[in-house]
Amino acid sequence: MSAMQQQKHDRSLSDLVYEKILALIASGETSLGSRLPTESALCEKFSVSRPVLRQALKQLREDGAIVSRQGSGSFVVRRPEGAVFGFAPVGSIADIQRTFEFRAAIESEAAYLAAQRRTDAELASMRSLLAELDRCTSEGKLGVTTDEAFHELICSASGNPYFTVARTSIKGNILTGLNLTRNLSLTKPQERLDMVQREHYQIFEAIEQKDPNSARAAMRAHVENARKRVFEG
Repeated sequence: MSAMQQQKHDRSLSDLVYEKILALIASGETSLGSRLPTESALCEKFSVSRPVLRQALKQLREDGAIVSRQGSGSFVVRRPEGAVFGFAPVGSIADIQRTFEFRAAIESEAAYLAAQRRTDAELASMRSLLAELDRCTSEGKLGVTTDEAFHELICSASGNPYFTVARTSIKGNILTGLNLTRNLSLTKPQERLDMVQREHYQIFEAIEQKDPNSARAAMRAHVENARKRVFEG
């Protein structure tokens, strides 16, 4: 096995371990505030090497699910809902989180440029999509297709086709993430979907007002909030 193949193999294993530890936390088997088993115990439990386990723990720390304390181990500080595992395909959660990171970088810059370059026709289309999302929100419908179209349109309005190309290259991952977060929102009180929709309007209003810095900040906040909402159990 080449070094690159080994790296991919280890990444795949660490993603599975990451998800298994999340499942332990979500089920309550490892409760909030409690310490995770030692690295040795976890390596034995999941039959993986320390480097693979440590990559999984690193991802959990970045997600804010655990914190590591020098000399004391890792402690659970946030618990995802069990529903996450019903809506997300097996083994996909780590990729969904990485997709959100990518989107935060790409789409925030696309929004920045869209605020400078958007046409009146593009703005009208954004407004129409928001009206459709309002309807989905009020009727408790998923609205994934419309949500995706809104974000695609902002990339197109940037005037730089490479934003659309970059986003299209991972469209399957994006749709998986949207399905997950919007399905989770439907399990919450109406205020949750209203909050998501307010974030969309903040992006739109900044683009409408040709305020690129506010558009960038609003888009980054929206995508990062979507990532965090996976861990609001």
